[in-house]
Amino acid sequence: MEFRDSPKETEFRQVVRGFLDAEFPPELGERPSEWGLFNGAGRAQAGFVQFMRSWNTKLNERGWGAPAWPKEHGGGGLSVKEQFILSEEFAWRRAPRSGGIGHGWAGPTMMVYGTEEQKAEYLPKIISGEHIWCQLFSEPGAGSDLASLQTRAIRDGDDYVVNGQKIWTSGAQHAHMGILIARTNPDAPKHRGISYFLVDMKTPGIQVRPLINMLNSHEFNEVYFEDVRIPATSLLGEENRGWYLATTTLDFERSGIATSVAHQLIARDLVKYAKESEAGSHSVATSRAVRNELADRTIEAQVEALICYRIISMQERGEIPNKESSIAKLYSSELDVRLATTAMHLGGLFSQIMDRDDASAMGGKFARFYMHSTTSPIGGGTSEVQRNIISMRGLGLPRG
Repeated sequence: MEFRDSPKETEFRQVVRGFLDAEFPPELGERPSEWGLFNGAGRAQAGFVQFMRSWNTKLNERGWGAPAWPKEHGGGGLSVKEQFILSEEFAWRRAPRSGGIGHGWAGPTMMVYGTEEQKAEYLPKIISGEHIWCQLFSEPGAGSDLASLQTRAIRDGDDYVVNGQKIWTSGAQHAHMGILIARTNPDAPKHRGISYFLVDMKTPGIQVRPLINMLNSHEFNEVYFEDVRIPATSLLGEENRGWYLATTTLDFERSGIATSVAHQLIARDLVKYAKESEAGSHSVATSRAVRNELADRTIEAQVEALICYRIISMQERGEIPNKESSIAKLYSSELDVRLATTAMHLGGLFSQIMDRDDASAMGGKFARFYMHSTTSPIGGGTSEVQRNIISMRGLGLPRG
């Protein structure tokens, strides 16, 4: 595992820090709208929205809006270690990054399988932010076992007619475009007979219904397709080969360092809160139980960082993290819950307050952080799935 930057990487890190010093106002990083993991998502004040427009322009000028994309497509063409450095430095400042389904899924898949017309139409709009994308993969009966999907796409002349339902679609209410996988050959084995489409979300017959979570937040949606006609030119790659497209990626940095840094920042903020909060005539931090719990969380956040460094070191050597990625996901998800639980312990009864204007327990951040953390062991692959992967691919245990 290599902790040191090469001379070239040291120079790049200084460039990133210099950019942040010059362009990112410190007060934006100091006032995240929610707890550390949210990285300021949701700061929808008019001034911040205006700032983000100019911010994304500055990132794109440097290729940092899509750092892994090739330069010919408007990206940065950065190595995985350079991407790691960029993510790490931005995370320490709580500075926002471009990204999402367009940058991470739709664009990379188009670069490999798209026609020249598809690339010319969609890639520039992903980079510029003109198009927001969503992912139309999961279904009520096809989550972890995605290949069991039942949404149908039937060829009819120059169109495909789509019928079915998707669920847990993040940001569909804002999306201009979606990447859709649907079954085009129901008689084929379940991993075959699936095709991959680029779908205009304003197409007649598409209905987006909100799924409101327990934070009273509208992040997820159900999406219904009723006789939706999409042109055959929206097919990406070959018909019935969509499963292979769905697993396509670029050489992305996948260490999870941004989340690791966010957890370290949360641990620091919890220590600060404990020192400044009073319990009788003493600060909360004088409690031995509190000090032990905060020490555990701080150490665990450092361990998570070491896991991230192991993964990026493997990627630098051209190795593919397999069980290591599952270890990182499992550890990070469950640390998220432990940090939120510690925050609730520190806040006591005040931690149940949801009012953003109430200064107790960080204006309700403890309660919202705790409820949000319950999704961490589920989203992106459940903890149970990760343990299965680790047991089979890491420990060599038999399936079932």
